Amino acid sequence: MKILLTGAAGFTGLIFSAQAEQCGHIVVPLMADLTDQAVLTKEVNVVQPDAVVHLAGISFVGHADSSAFYQVNVVGTTNLLSALAGLTKKPSCVLLVSSANIYGNCDASPITEQQPPTPVNHYAMSKLAMEYMALTYVDRLPIVIARPFNYVGIGQASRFLIPKLVDHFLKRAEVIELGNIDVEREFNDVRSVCDIYLKLLVQGKPGQQYNVCSGQTYSLKQVIKILEDLTHHSIDITINQSFVRPNEVHKLCGCPDKLVANIGPLEQIPLSDTLSWMLAAKV
Repeated sequence: MKILLTGAAGFTGLIFSAQAEQCGHIVVPLMADLTDQAVLTKEVNVVQPDAVVHLAGISFVGHADSSAFYQVNVVGTTNLLSALAGLTKKPSCVLLVSSANIYGNCDASPITEQQPPTPVNHYAMSKLAMEYMALTYVDRLPIVIARPFNYVGIGQASRFLIPKLVDHFLKRAEVIELGNIDVEREFNDVRSVCDIYLKLLVQGKPGQQYNVCSGQTYSLKQVIKILEDLTHHSIDITINQSFVRPNEVHKLCGCPDKLVANIGPLEQIPLSDTLSWMLAAKV
């Protein structure tokens, strides 16, 4: 099928494009600025997609301009859905990628899709606002919402934690400055995540939200230990208080039951394999 892909040049978009094309799909990158309604609508009308995967957005929690989260993640998505809703032949699925950050800090673990959202930063709030806005289009478009938990892989910007760690270990740095090292996250493989997105395009139910997760979390200390074992190098950790974010989400662990019930068993790539892949790619 012909898939219109936003954010095609980004970390996830590049991996998704390669995997989708390997499966025989045609991937058409969206070139228009999401905030330019006229140009966006014209391009959507030209492409006439069979399906849509919306990856584009501001994803770095520490982004300096808080208003940009809403302009791109909410208004930009609204523009896209408005353009798609105007098509005579609607796409078979519009997959919107939200974030597990919408759950915020909660006592539940693992987190199910029924957990009430409590976003604690602008990134998460903008993603939740995007979800609520998108639900106003479910009578016109087959919208499926994905809520990915943390994932990593080659091509991820070095301002994100795991690529930063990989870079430091490759350079055999003696010291690394980090923020809160007590947080726990899922660090799933981007290749597994993209495989899930492809399956949701076919098997996801319109109007539904799905946690894209494994249910396996790691502390930063565990990640560092794996990197030490892989590189045979030790590193000293210095806590830089300027890196400690206010309202940090302490633990994010998802429940994949609903996802598995819809698409079947998940491909599990061990974190050590993912980190080995990232290390090898930078040599």
